[in-house]
Amino acid sequence: MDYSLPGNPLYDFFIGRELNPRIGNFDLKYFCELRPGLIGWVVINLGMLMKEVELRGSPSLAMILVNSFQLLYVADALWNEEAVLTTMDIVHDGFGFMLVFGDLAWVPFTYGLQAAFLVVHPQALSSLGAAVIIALNGIGYYIFRRSNSQKNQFRRDPTHPSVARLETIATATGKRLLVSGWWGLVRHPNYLGDLLMALAWSLPCGFSHLLPYFYVIYFTVLLIHREARDERQCRAKYGLAWDTYCRRVPYRIFPYIY
Repeated sequence: MDYSLPGNPLYDFFIGRELNPRIGNFDLKYFCELRPGLIGWVVINLGMLMKEVELRGSPSLAMILVNSFQLLYVADALWNEEAVLTTMDIVHDGFGFMLVFGDLAWVPFTYGLQAAFLVVHPQALSSLGAAVIIALNGIGYYIFRRSNSQKNQFRRDPTHPSVARLETIATATGKRLLVSGWWGLVRHPNYLGDLLMALAWSLPCGFSHLLPYFYVIYFTVLLIHREARDERQCRAKYGLAWDTYCRRVPYRIFPYIY
């Protein structure tokens, strides 16, 4: 990143002027991107579960599902922590107020809205309803994890047997773009999995209030905006190869829809 040009102080404060500020070898952005916010999210969720136990004697099925789904998501993120090194936040965004507030405050206190809602508005959930929601979360997680694993394996070692036979398009940069496997289905299959999981986290809260659906609505807007940013950057980086890729993989997130 070029720091020689004069910046806009307001923009620099919000977006961040330095890409990876460090204290010695300690990378502040890399640490904040996952650890405090995600762990705090789980702790707050568990607090909500215990509050429900205090009020009603035992946790509801809806509360157990929300806690379990979101704990799986956080555990997956921490287990596959090295994958964050290739994300847009790490690679392109500075460490400004947007990321700091998002990592330390927005994530733990808004991503756990479903658990907080269930404390005040308990929901009865049938076995069939629970089974459908579990299946939806499972499908979303499978798409999310498999597509991310495929991408990360291809970046680490494109000759690995699990990805060696995937079809690719050569680019002028020397890199190759996947046009088969999960990344031949849509341009961002991981976003598709993310959104299916987000919906599954909200459904245990029923349909009496919009608040539990804030996350899935917000996340849909966020990922569509992020996809548009990624589109611009990839077009500038890969040029004609990206246009060829877009013709081969026309759908961005939702197959046959968007």
